[in-house]
Amino acid sequence: MGNKIKLAISGGAGRMGSAIWNLALADSDFEVAVVLERSGHPLVGSDANQIEKADVLIEFTAPEATIDHLNYALKYQKPMVIGTTGLNEAQIKLLKEASKKIPILFSPNMSIGINVLFSIIPGLAKKLSGWDVEIVEVHRKAKKDAPSGTAKKFAQLISQVSGKEIPTHSLRVGDVAGDHTITFASEGERIEISHRAQSPILFAKGALVLTKKLIKMPPGLYEPVNFL
Repeated sequence: MGNKIKLAISGGAGRMGSAIWNLALADSDFEVAVVLERSGHPLVGSDANQIEKADVLIEFTAPEATIDHLNYALKYQKPMVIGTTGLNEAQIKLLKEASKKIPILFSPNMSIGINVLFSIIPGLAKKLSGWDVEIVEVHRKAKKDAPSGTAKKFAQLISQVSGKEIPTHSLRVGDVAGDHTITFASEGERIEISHRAQSPILFAKGALVLTKKLIKMPPGLYEPVNFL
């Protein structure tokens, strides 16, 4: 790979793609080799076959585009960092199958703080067995999926311990980067665990930190917690 990691960034003109692009340009460990966008986009765009020129593909787009690019990553045996949310069960199954041949990092949230919470929430839910639990998440008005992938992940982790469905509430207002609050409540007391993302830059930083670790890994399906 040489001294620099050659990146292919999908959705390079989007909110997350452009943040990753700008940070990568300022990081001496990276070279931006390929930028992908939908066909006919006025700003940037490359044929997906150009993924062959990169060492790793970073993907923050729509589910359909992610699966399309997954096929190219498999074709050229390139690792993938996937932060796309809203994938259905069939699409996630395709990721699992592909991870037998290439290393894939897949997470609804690349924040280091959120992933630390992912690692400790199951233990807390176990200790607070029998307490009421609900989740509230807030994102920008333009965010398409609700609940967020992060909220779904928290709900899944807690449900696996409690055996109960966890109510999740979503707000889409203003330009909120991402707030998540998990409330555990019992008679006379409650515990609230909140994470507030101040800027989408935080997710881009996390993705690049994790990219440096993923490229050293053998094929497999990884989560950020595997590298913390």
